[in-house]
Amino acid sequence: MVKKIQIAIDGPAGAGKSTIAKIVAENLGFTYIDTGAMYRAVTYKALKQDIELSDAESLEKMVLNTSIILKPSQNGQLVFIDGEEVTQAIRSNEVTANVSQVAAHANIREILVAKQQELAANGGIVMDGRDIATHVLKDAELKIFMSASVEERARRRFIDNEKRGIPSTIEKLQEEIALRDKLDSEREASPLIQAEDAIYLDTTNLSIEEAANEILQLANQKMI
Repeated sequence: MVKKIQIAIDGPAGAGKSTIAKIVAENLGFTYIDTGAMYRAVTYKALKQDIELSDAESLEKMVLNTSIILKPSQNGQLVFIDGEEVTQAIRSNEVTANVSQVAAHANIREILVAKQQELAANGGIVMDGRDIATHVLKDAELKIFMSASVEERARRRFIDNEKRGIPSTIEKLQEEIALRDKLDSEREASPLIQAEDAIYLDTTNLSIEEAANEILQLANQKMI
């Protein structure tokens, strides 16, 4: 019988985590959980309600009264917040620029981490984020830390934005990604670091398919 393992993929913004995690999950018949989408959904709602993003208490009250549902579909994972589908809305420049500030609040992370652990409890999942291997799924059978150069990550984000009709420049994206790296790695609550038992995967010169195949090979070894 094939083991239904937990696969944790961490790494900075634009490393290709979500795209690659989806392919891995699909190939293995596992459930994909995009934790970043959960933080983006919270940020989206807070911005919509004009909640001060530095006010941890107000954000916590809002999150405790918020329903976040991730649903698989033929077009990828759909994100719903309080019944409203926000899959595309949470990828806006405004949400992207502010999500690190929301994710830095320890109380918000605590609430969302509990939800993530609940979703992953029975295994057979691929979860990506910033602190999955170090905090959310410390006992995951396979841990990957995925990264790429800032220049390459900005190039990928630029192409994604073009497809979505979001205006941006590569120079501006490089600045934003470098700042996001700094904020994510220096925050007090679950900073972005590579878990000691995680395998480092540099995707700078790898295609999406090549990176996914590297992880699939590692996963198949763990599932025997």
